[in-house]
Parts: sequence; structure tokens; C-alpha cells
Amino acid sequence: MTSASGSDSGIQFPSSPDGRRSTTETARAVFEAAFEATGAGSSRELRAERRWRERYPHYVRQLVEHSLESPEKAIAIARAGLDATRRAFQFWRDGQPLTVDAAMATPSAEGFRTATLEGRDRSAPATWEVPYRGQSLSGDTLLRQLDAWERAGVMEPSHAEALRLVQRNPDWLDLSDRTMVLLGAASEAGPFPWLMRWRANVAAVDLQRPRVWQRLVELTSTGNGRLLAPVASKAPAGEGAEYVRAEAGADLLTQTPELAAWLRSLSGDLDVASLAYLDGERHVRVSVAMDALVTALTEARPGTSLAYMATPTDVFAVPEEVTLAATSRYGQRAALGRVAQAALRGVSRGALYQPNVCRIIESSNGQRYGTVDCIVLQQGPNYALAKRLQQWRAIVSRAAGQRVSINVAPSTATHSVVKNPLLAAGFRGASAFGVEIFEPATTNALMAALWVHDLRNPAALSDPRVPLRHPLELIMQGANHGGMWRLPYLTRSVLPLAALTGFTRRSMY
Repeated sequence: MTSASGSDSGIQFPSSPDGRRSTTETARAVFEAAFEATGAGSSRELRAERRWRERYPHYVRQLVEHSLESPEKAIAIARAGLDATRRAFQFWRDGQPLTVDAAMATPSAEGFRTATLEGRDRSAPATWEVPYRGQSLSGDTLLRQLDAWERAGVMEPSHAEALRLVQRNPDWLDLSDRTMVLLGAASEAGPFPWLMRWRANVAAVDLQRPRVWQRLVELTSTGNGRLLAPVASKAPAGEGAEYVRAEAGADLLTQTPELAAWLRSLSGDLDVASLAYLDGERHVRVSVAMDALVTALTEARPGTSLAYMATPTDVFAVPEEVTLAATSRYGQRAALGRVAQAALRGVSRGALYQPNVCRIIESSNGQRYGTVDCIVLQQGPNYALAKRLQQWRAIVSRAAGQRVSINVAPSTATHSVVKNPLLAAGFRGASAFGVEIFEPATTNALMAALWVHDLRNPAALSDPRVPLRHPLELIMQGANHGGMWRLPYLTRSVLPLAALTGFTRRSMY
């Protein structure tokens, strides 16, 4: 709960008549609107819920299950959730609240102009290699590692096959024909380092902080791409690396309309990746800001494509085979292990070693699907809402004929995650349960290549011309969940045990 004040600006949670803002009530209202679209009466249970912060995963899973019942219901739920969010959130300007739509339609006259910085050699894209545990994997070595990850259930076969296609088609890596927008360009696991090796034109949006732009400028200067940076229109004129480092930057939360206007001024179609992350309730706000941006760009240029990196710690619809594999692994536990786990479950009152099982849902399209719940309670309901908004936008936009790349990225040891001591310890102990945690350099190499695949491969599900039996199949494909989808246990029910193991280890390997 927070208070509204005259100093507030930009995207904010809605304020009540007494000036208070409740993130909990807003999230519940958004999910309630989504449930209303199911026609199942499930919103009544949600309205009566008194333990929202503990029980929210139950409702997220219910919503995904309802979405699987029919393709039409999946679209209706996603639209209802997005519409409710758009209506609820406010944009504060000069001490007054506006609707998000009204703010986006009236950007300030003091906006942005473009500062351009080119890499030292734009002659050819670099070859694709994957940094992994002190090595640089390429060629046959990389292919063998992809095979190993697939056999271990770390990544889904569709993810491995997409990366094999990129490896076999190096011409795809020349991105000089594309203008790629990174909202949260300095994201630790994001693709910026590789785009600057593949001749891309990158419109980078990140805060005006010299240390942020120092990294972006260095990667640009040593690469072969072109950096397009927003500089305030009132800033002094200039050019070059030092100028970009000192003057570039913008705030997604407070300058959303002006950023949309700046991006619309760039030539050609845009490929927009929503990557920004902030802690706590600000993560929801920045997700709302990015959604307002991509909506404005899509309305102005229907050829805009969207990209998202989904978190594995969420609820997903999955193929029936994935659900059966997790259930089978639970049933195949050794007898001694079963006894010990049963004892621990009893002591913990059922909190530990919960089976990763769900009901199989037969959709109206004749296909059978399951769900997997990998939510980690420590990340909280704000995190779940922020990531749900991105899944909903991906579903709705793809159904409307827009190219959308959304792939599950592996759990990654970024600073934003490992600063939480429990999650850091859980990461170090994850391998005891067959889950692999990736270093940022590995993740950004894999996910950058996957984005290229989704832009270049005419058979990729990102292309709206490729038929889907169900809208959620878009997110089932291309997943690198680190093993969480096929884990025999509910992820959060073994996180404390992984953390106990991790507290005795100095590294993840």
C-alpha cells in the first residue's frame, strides 16, 4: 500500500479517493476481470480470498486452465486482463491523473531526438558462439551441448531445434536490414551484446545513467552495429561516444508518451523487445508502460513485431507429454526417497516435496494440454501480474496478425535475482534437483539467437501466417526452462531444500 502525492509522475497504480494505492486490490481486480471473461464464476472465489499473497498461484493456474478450454476463451481472457489493466492504471502529469490512453495521445513538446553511434567495423556479422562454463561453444561442440540439454530436459526439443537452425543458417545473423528496439537495453540477460555483433540497428531505451550508457557505448564501439539513442530535445547539440554516454537516456515510467513519439519518428518497421525489469510494484508499472508503448507503435505501424523473454517461474500451458513426463518422474522415485520425502512432507504440513501434477485439459480443438506451476512465492504477486500482462499481450497481438516472439528464458544468475539471499542459495543448490541455472552471458547468447530464429524462419510460430491449434501453443514452443517444467516436484516446494544445499556451496557448479 502506498500514498499518492503531488510529486508522483508517470505510470502509477490507481489511487482511491483517500489517496491510497493498493497493489493487491489492483492485481485482484485485473485477475477478477480476466476470470469474468471465462464465464465460470471463478471470480467469486477470488473475491472471497483472504490469503492472496500465499494463494495467488492457485488463481493464476486456474486462469491458465480456463484459457486452455478453447482458443476463443484464451483470447477473451487475455483481452479482458489487458483492458482492465489499461483502465485501472493512471499517468500522472503536473500533479493530475490522466488515463494511460489520454497521456499517450498527448506527449510533451519537449521530447527526444536521435543520437547515432556506429561500431568500428560494419562489414560482416560475427559468428554465433555460446559462452558456457569457461568455454566458447560453436560448431559441432555447440550442437553436442544442445543435444545434451535436450536429453536432460533442460530445454524443450523445439528450443534446441530452433538454435540448430540458426547455427545452420549463418546468413540469418546479418541484421543490418532491421531496426530493433530494446526497452530495457542494458538488461543483464538481454540480447544487446549480440545485436551489436550482428550489424543490427538498435534503438536503445534505458535510464539516463552514465554507467548504463558506458556499457552500451563500449559494446557499440567495439562491434559492427548501429546504436540509436534517445537524447532530450533540450540537451545541447553534440555527437560521438562521450556525448551519448553523457546525454542519452529516458525513463519508461515517466516519459512513456514522449518515447512513443520518438520511436514513431524512426524509419521502417520496428522489432520491439520488452525487457525492462524493476523491483516490486515498479515491475508492474514498467510492464504497463512497455505495453502502452508497443500498443501505440502497433497502431501507428502495423508491421511492428513484438518480442518477450518469459520467466520460467510462472504458470504455463504445456503439451500433454510434458505433464505426463513430470508425473512419471514422480512415480519413479526410489523407495527410500519416497519414505524420506513423505516424512518431510508430514513435518512441513505438506509444504515440501509436493508433486508437480495437474489435470489434463481437453480443449475444444480436440487437443489435450496440461499446465505447469513454477511460481516462486518470494517473487510475489506483482511479479506474477507483470509477466502475465506480457503473456496476454503476446497472445492477443499474435491472434490479431502481428509477429510475436515469446520464449521462456532459463533462470539466470543476474544481479536482480541473486541479491535475494534465499534465491541465490536456491540457485546454487538447484542442480541437486536436476535444474540448471545459467550465467547471463549464456542466456543472452541463446535468447538473442532464438529471437533471430523467430524473425527469420518462415516456419516459426512467431509468424502469424503459421497456423496454431491454440493461441497458447505460441508460448509452449521454444522454452528453455532449465528443467523446471519436467521437475517431479512443485518448484516452490523444493526451493527451501535447494537453498539448504546452496548455503553449503560457493558456486552453482
